[in-house]
Amino acid sequence: MAKYVGPSCRICRREGAKLFLKGYRCTTEKCSIDRRSYKPGVHGQRRVKLSDYGLQLREKQKVKSIYGMLEQQFRNYFEKASKSKGVTGEVLLQLLERRLDNTVFRCCFASSRAQAREMVSHGFIMVNNRKVDRPSYAVNKGDVIKIKAKENQAKVITEKFEELKQRTIPSWLKVDEKLLTATVEKFPVRDDVGFPIQEQLIIELYSK
Repeated sequence: MAKYVGPSCRICRREGAKLFLKGYRCTTEKCSIDRRSYKPGVHGQRRVKLSDYGLQLREKQKVKSIYGMLEQQFRNYFEKASKSKGVTGEVLLQLLERRLDNTVFRCCFASSRAQAREMVSHGFIMVNNRKVDRPSYAVNKGDVIKIKAKENQAKVITEKFEELKQRTIPSWLKVDEKLLTATVEKFPVRDDVGFPIQEQLIIELYSK
């Protein structure tokens, strides 16, 4: 599947906010958006007032970038959410949060969603004692997520967890620090997203 391979910092500058696409690196003084807060490109320092459509488009692009998806995959999530019971925007965010790569990131097993996606793709993650190498896999209540790695790899992951565990682990996940396992205790809700997202703008965009 196609994926974006350009500079991550360019995306953050385009959206005008830190999306933490590089994880802990985004908190250092070398962060690009801290040094150059204007948009990328030769006309980046111009002030442009966005239309309603522009605001909706930028919000959609921001959420796509946060969860590391391209247009067709993101649209599929929206269509699934629109056909489900409940508020479409909240269901959409729940589906995105339930992705396995996002869940691994939320458990503090990886410093970024990109790193978590790589761990899943390389077969380091097991769900209910079965290897799952599909980052888009949707976790369910009661699922147990475990890291399967060689001793030296597990040691690196353990050390990384110690660095990252200060990051808030959402209430829908219960993490065992010693065994490096996580249990999905319930489905995530809107407040578990932990990032300022205006999902209603995305709904308005796709509803046109």
